[in-house]
Parts: sequence; structure tokens; C-alpha cells
Amino acid sequence: MRGIVASQVAIHNQSFLQACRGERPERTPIWVMRQAGRYLPEYREIRARVSFEELCRTPDLCAEVTLQPIDRFGFDAAIL
Repeated sequence: MRGIVASQVAIHNQSFLQACRGERPERTPIWVMRQAGRYLPEYREIRARVSFEELCRTPDLCAEVTLQPIDRFGFDAAIL
């Protein structure tokens, strides 16, 4: 677990925030809505250990599964 707190995360890519401010980013951000990560092996590994309720009630696990597609695909942002 990473133990990440949102206020501690440095933003390295400003594309999402630029688009939110109405500015023109270098790349257009996209929105990807995923089905609870069911397609990611790393998500399934966590779900094999904990129930969905436990996952939802554990901030570190919520952050970890939210960041999995960021790590895998290099997306600019995640919304939790």
C-alpha cells in the first residue's frame, strides 16, 4: 500500500487542470470510467484478499485501486 493522501501528491502533468481552467493543454484530457477495475489483474489480486465493502472502507485500498490505471496507462488524473 502506498498510503497516499491527495494533498501530498505532486501534480507532474498539468493537462487536466489546464483543461479545467478553460486553457488549451498540450494534449486533450479524456475521461475513462472503469468498472471497478475488474479487468486489471492487480485489482483482482486485492479483491481476492478483501471484500468490496472492506475495499470501500479502507482509504489506502481505495487510493491504490484508483491509481492502478494511472500507473498502468499513464493517465493524467484520477477522480475518487
